[in-house]
Amino acid sequence: MLKIRLARIGRKNDPTFRVVVTEHTRGPKSGDHIEILGNYNPKMKDIVIDGERVKYWISNGAQVSDTVHNILINQKIIEGKKINVLPKKTPIVKEVDESEVKKETPAPTEEAVAAEEVIPEVATEEAPVAETPAEETPTKAVEEVKEEVTKAPVEEEKKEEV
Repeated sequence: MLKIRLARIGRKNDPTFRVVVTEHTRGPKSGDHIEILGNYNPKMKDIVIDGERVKYWISNGAQVSDTVHNILINQKIIEGKKINVLPKKTPIVKEVDESEVKKETPAPTEEAVAAEEVIPEVATEEAPVAETPAEETPTKAVEEVKEEVTKAPVEEEKKEEV
């Protein structure tokens, strides 16, 4: 399969590219290309491309790389939408301590899930509810707490006197 792509020819820190037609298995720096279609200097924003030859190679089945595709759209040689050539951002993953992982509850087993499914069915049936007055239980607990609070200071005063 033929590919229209960029081949770097610039020096270190001075990139310059050729737009070439080459076999897709060839390395980009091999220098073994079929035809030079133009050049591209990203620092000077200088783009020179032979549009007729590009259309000829595309009509003969050559595939265009994403970057060259965007350049050709900017030069209005071909029509279409630009392609995002940058990689997708990966979500930031918080580092989790091993102790926190151990504290987390394990995933429910199949038996637990089955038990949860059965429980609502039982709850929907009318089961007798123990009839205890709601007022008695909280008041008893409150009275016990009050007694404990009142006893504690008395004991401390006795210890200080001795």
